[in-house]
This record gives sequence, structure tokens and C-alpha cells, in this order.
Amino acid sequence: MKLCVALDLPSKAENIALIQKLKSEDVWLKVGLRSFIRDGEALLHEIKAINPHFKLFLDLKIHDIPNTMADAAESMVSLGVDMFNVHASSGVKAMRMVMERVNALPNPPIVLAVTALTSFDNASFEAIYKTPIAQKAVDFAKDAYESGLNGVVCSVYESLNIKAHTASSFLTLTPGIRPFGESSNDQERVADLEMAKAQQSDFIVVGRPIYYSADPLGIVKKIIENI
Repeated sequence: MKLCVALDLPSKAENIALIQKLKSEDVWLKVGLRSFIRDGEALLHEIKAINPHFKLFLDLKIHDIPNTMADAAESMVSLGVDMFNVHASSGVKAMRMVMERVNALPNPPIVLAVTALTSFDNASFEAIYKTPIAQKAVDFAKDAYESGLNGVVCSVYESLNIKAHTASSFLTLTPGIRPFGESSNDQERVADLEMAKAQQSDFIVVGRPIYYSADPLGIVKKIIENI
């Protein structure tokens, strides 16, 4: 299991300050929608300048018509990121087209499909998808698996079941991790480290418990020790 630190702070300077504190650690860094729109490709280069061994997850959750998604995927690969994601609800045709384009390039990154956002509870999810989260997350994951993606983004609660319906090697990245029982904030399906391990999460995403801490490096070290 790998730790992925979410870079969701209000300014580029704050994100860079956090990265500087963590530069000695073996972690992935997640660059999300706000940070990338605000700071662009330059942020990715600055991160690599701090530590070229940092692994980058570009978390843009691409969802569009198939050709546009494939074009966007090709552009993300050109940025040198190590992982990016698309929405599974974009469909099999779109996901397959993305993977055809990505796999034709040298050193393709990990590609994940988003199943059900961890901000959903079951009632709000069913209002849109007319299916319980537990079932639809598996359906989306099977589509992603059959489309040749490397794994999915899901909550801890779906991770083990998704692997059971795809393959043990099919990656699960689980946001909403509150490693030591911290506040859930705007997330609904949160879990701690012990549950993430039990559910065989391959990547855990932690944001606020790290950057709201008085000692971010200490929290990261504690998480890594417990992993």
C-alpha cells in the first residue's frame, strides 16, 4: 500500500511549502483540479525539481466524448505524470479508446477509472444512478477492467469486492482516508488505515489530516510506519 498526499491547499506557495517538508519521503503526490487549473504544468515541474523521485497522480477525472478523452489522455501522458484518472461512467468505448492511445506511447502511466465519489452516501448516489453504490461501483470496475485500465478509484468499502470481481492485481486507490480517526469533513465514505489494509487498498489518499496538522512530516512518517 502506497500513501498518496493530496495537494489541495488554497495556494501554490502553500502546496510547495508542504512538498518541501515531505521531500525526503517515499510518497505519491496528487495534483487535483483546483491546483492544476490554477498552477498548471509549472507545478508539476516544480515538484520534480524538489525531488525527482516523487510520483505524480494527476487527478482530473476526465469525462467527455471518447475522442476528446483520448486526446486529453495523450496530453496528460506528455506531461510526464505517473498516474491519471477518467470517469468510468464515460463508458467502455471511451475507456478503451483512452487505453489504445495511452498504450501506443512509451512508458505509459497508470490509468484509473473513478467509480463512485467518496462524497456520495447511498441515498444521493441512488438518486442519480438508480443503483446502490456497492453494486454500481463493481459494475463500473468491471467495465474498467475489461477496457484494459489498471484499476479504479473507489472508497475503502468497495475495494475488496471490486478485486473479487476483477483481479487481485487490479489496483484500487481509496480517497477519504482518515488514518487515525480524524474528522470526515465533506466526505461520506471514510475509513482509517486498518480498514484500508483489511480491504487491500493499493493506494490511500490523505489530505486534510496531513496539511491541517501542526507537524505534517510527523503525520506522514506515522502513516508510513503503520502501512
